[in-house]
Amino acid sequence: MTRIIAGEAGSLRLAAPDKVSRPTSDRVREAIFSRLESLMNLRGARVLDLFAGTGALGLEAASRGASAVWLVDQHTGANRVIRENIQTIAPALSHQPELHATKASVGGFLTGSPPTAVSLVFLDPPYDYASQALDDDLEALRPWLQRDAIVVVERSAQSAPPQFPEGFDDLGTKKYGDTQVYWAKFLKGSQPPA
Repeated sequence: MTRIIAGEAGSLRLAAPDKVSRPTSDRVREAIFSRLESLMNLRGARVLDLFAGTGALGLEAASRGASAVWLVDQHTGANRVIRENIQTIAPALSHQPELHATKASVGGFLTGSPPTAVSLVFLDPPYDYASQALDDDLEALRPWLQRDAIVVVERSAQSAPPQFPEGFDDLGTKKYGDTQVYWAKFLKGSQPPA
């Protein structure tokens, strides 16, 4: 069972698609958000949840005060569940964030024009997702990011670590069982010219 851990929608249960996603465990999500709260203020954050699965990471951010969340997954079943989970938690949120579910590949989504600069990004690709494809996604993120945006990547501990491109400050990594979480900050003034 996946649930929202804290914030206005805390303890609400989330639906999960059958066998098409690997939801981040409550324990890992709790650890991620504990660290996030020491790095940034989630109130008013604009968030990308890429490879969203159930949408648990992005919706957790919304529960804790994020003002806009884009939840992106290319799988039809996952997208249906994301929309259902938005309907579950939205009524509990007094600040009425923008919650967008998008059915698209992450690479395709990132080629679009950013509606606004984002302050937080979660990338939780399938464990068999190619390392080079993930590195390409990190490069494609650059125009989407505001100064000092935080990027969190979740991978199998057996996978090669992501290669953050120039302009990112590596904030370290933490292992939770078979899950490895990588952290980076997009440095001030590092965005390429438009």
